[in-house]
Amino acid sequence: MDKNQARLRRARKTRAKIAELKVNRLTVFRSNSHIYAQVIDASGSKVLASASTVEKDLKAEIANGGNIAAAAAVGKRIAEKAKQAGVEQVAFDRAGYRYHGRIKALADAARENGLVF
Repeated sequence: MDKNQARLRRARKTRAKIAELKVNRLTVFRSNSHIYAQVIDASGSKVLASASTVEKDLKAEIANGGNIAAAAAVGKRIAEKAKQAGVEQVAFDRAGYRYHGRIKALADAARENGLVF
């Protein structure tokens, strides 16, 4: 089992638990050069809000999309977009990634800007 398969196995367990809770989820994906976040509805079939470092206006603010500052900017943006969509409370789906570095920065920024999880 390689690193990515192990990460996806951990992600499946988390997503199964969130599906039981029947709440909206904030899911994160990171690559070496970018980070992406989506708020997905409780049924898992519709994306309510999304933000990433590849968006034009966010790309202008940050120099590098693969660092903690960029992740914090995405966290702030996803919280603002989720509020506009009428979502206040979510479950955090870290997609099998460890809760440190960019993932933690994104989560902290989302919390500071009004998302509850």
